[in-house]
Amino acid sequence: MTACLNGKTAVVIGGTQGIGRAIALGLSGAGAGVVASSRSAQSVEQMAQDLEAYGAATLRIVSDVADRSSLEALHDAVIAAFGKVDILVNCAGMTSRVPTLECSEETWDRIMDVNLTGTLRACQIFGKSMLERGYGRIINIASLSTFVAFHEVAAYGASKAAVAALTRSLAVEWSSSGVSVNAIAPGIFPTDLNRKIIESPRGKELLLRSPMRRFGAVEEVVGAAVYFASDESSYTTGQIIVVDGGQLASGVNQ
Repeated sequence: MTACLNGKTAVVIGGTQGIGRAIALGLSGAGAGVVASSRSAQSVEQMAQDLEAYGAATLRIVSDVADRSSLEALHDAVIAAFGKVDILVNCAGMTSRVPTLECSEETWDRIMDVNLTGTLRACQIFGKSMLERGYGRIINIASLSTFVAFHEVAAYGASKAAVAALTRSLAVEWSSSGVSVNAIAPGIFPTDLNRKIIESPRGKELLLRSPMRRFGAVEEVVGAAVYFASDESSYTTGQIIVVDGGQLASGVNQ
């Protein structure tokens, strides 16, 4: 990968596992200094070691998107160490597979708080300093469920549809100030978030319905992230790139 992000500083929230981890490593491979944060101190430490092995400058900061003060502390620590944040990637997320009639308000509220409001919190905190500098690249993580309905994940689907709307709204508000806001909508990837369904009989059905007849590897999301993070996307904002092996194009869902 070309070093198109040399001199840039990236923060990847939810960047210690799955797609977030792959993006964090990909951004570092493209030359950026990367801070990958999550709620787990052990995961943050391991990820920092991996980034340093790549030669990337990094920090060890734990944060929780449900806790605004922890995101503010993350932002302030990165600014103190690097002087700026050029790229923000919002990868933290959760889901719960449950029949909608049985979905408690507590479960609904928790999913919305992490997936949607957590993304808003991070965009507000990091976006403020980006707007003051007149430069920034924000990448949110949407989902295939942003566009099509999946079985028994109504709260997750609603949250990810709202992330798309938030992405477009911020893009319209902030583009004239040099801050672009885009999103990636991954298809079906074998991560901790959906490993149970992939390993179930329903997962075999999904595999057969995929035009490529395979699930994605998390590294296959990296190209879209590097594009959005780089100056190659200088005239791109408010967009959602779907990385799903053609499943959305086929019109097939669960």
